[in-house]
Amino acid sequence: MLRLLIIAMLFVVATPAKAQMAYVDEARALGVVAGQGLACGSAKYDTFELLARAIILTKSPSDAMQDKALRVFTEEKADVFVAKQLDNFADCANIVARFDAQDIFKATLYTDGTIKMPDGQILTPRQPYDATKIYDKNSNVRQRAAKIYNRDLSNVRKVEFKDASMEAGNQIKPSGAQIGSQKILSTPKRISRKK
Repeated sequence: MLRLLIIAMLFVVATPAKAQMAYVDEARALGVVAGQGLACGSAKYDTFELLARAIILTKSPSDAMQDKALRVFTEEKADVFVAKQLDNFADCANIVARFDAQDIFKATLYTDGTIKMPDGQILTPRQPYDATKIYDKNSNVRQRAAKIYNRDLSNVRKVEFKDASMEAGNQIKPSGAQIGSQKILSTPKRISRKK
């Protein structure tokens, strides 16, 4: 009997933690998709951003988890935006086509934060909020993000460093090779224990 009670308590304690991780992972995934839509210039980006933020706010189990999820969402969006900049917007036409065809655009958002998902599921926020105020549609959001990205790159100084292993034809030699004043070991020495 006691064993059954302990197992039941462990299950109850473990379930919310797993649900909270799934919540943060969902926010992370929404951020990745948002970053792709933003970088590639989808016309439906503003609608996606509004719905993604609404999903994060509506599903939040607590204020602390909501703050964490919004931070993760924003970080992932920024990382993907920068990655698309760095890869020269490769495959953006296909990304926009997939982005614009997502089921999330079939969701219905109500002013109190309630969301009717495309599969018919109704998500109700733990605390009603004004859904019209969670995202301010701004037509130059992509330009502002690019400006921030380009400004940050202009402040970065190019740093180069060389060591003996980087010089032409000179490679690090295995176990005990001497390079300058440093000795490089590929395997740790045996440690003897005193008894």
